[in-house]
Amino acid sequence: MKHLITTLGPLCKDQLGLILPHEHVFVDLRTPDQPGYAQADAREVVALMAPQIEAIKAQGVTALVECSTGGVGRRADLDLAVSRATDFPIVVPTGNYREPWIPAWVARASEAELEAWMLKELTEGIDDTGVRAGWIKLSAGDDGITPLEARILRAAARAARAANAVIGSHTIKGRVVMDQLDIIEAEGYTARRFISIHTQAEPDFAMHKAVAARGAWIEYDNIGYVPDEETVARILRALEAGLAGQLLLSHDMGWFDPAQPGGGVPRPYTHLVDSVLPKLQAAGVDEATIVQLTEINPFEAFAR
Repeated sequence: MKHLITTLGPLCKDQLGLILPHEHVFVDLRTPDQPGYAQADAREVVALMAPQIEAIKAQGVTALVECSTGGVGRRADLDLAVSRATDFPIVVPTGNYREPWIPAWVARASEAELEAWMLKELTEGIDDTGVRAGWIKLSAGDDGITPLEARILRAAARAARAANAVIGSHTIKGRVVMDQLDIIEAEGYTARRFISIHTQAEPDFAMHKAVAARGAWIEYDNIGYVPDEETVARILRALEAGLAGQLLLSHDMGWFDPAQPGGGVPRPYTHLVDSVLPKLQAAGVDEATIVQLTEINPFEAFAR
């Protein structure tokens, strides 16, 4: 039986409902060599972010995927603190972001060392938190994957293959996604276990279909940043193209930012349920499809 690997342990499909597949609880977009990088008091993080979690719990959301990976402030211990304070499961990644957000030790590490690190976090846990990583989060440069990013991706593909984990990548251009899929398949893994994060940023819808035709998940994750009319039209176009079984929806919102006083002002994770889902229903999208998009697809994408 497949499970979603969360801060509160592995959960099966029957224990879950709506899942938000791309959000942030804690992010630091300063590079890892900057003073104070990723440092925060857990009590302050919980105080700021617990109300955001409680708001989506009240909507019926049952889990959230943390997308802050290595290089952009991943703190599994802080995710765990928020999770425990709200009794709400969070899915934490292993992996690392793109250049220049790559720590020196990752840049120096061999592919074998990177593979062993990611596999250990997927199967044993992250540092001393007791939290197993649920997936691998990476990124690639907008103009093409660099040699260092390709090394990390090859290692990720091997670790993911060993653990049956999904790899998600912040990759803006569809042609770069296709290059990533080539690398993953060359390492013996499958495009079906890849999420093209920020697919909506690729303006050519033909590339959305091409990525999906390879077997990968596509993700529209700017809900609430753009007018609902734009979001609904994009989703309807994907549904009309037969992509309902490979489409993920989320906000890419939050978060506690240690570079800002008091962690900044978080953006809520509530817009999908409050606004976009009712508009999809009004446009004729049936309940089974809503369940597919918001419950079945995110579970199938991340569970292992």
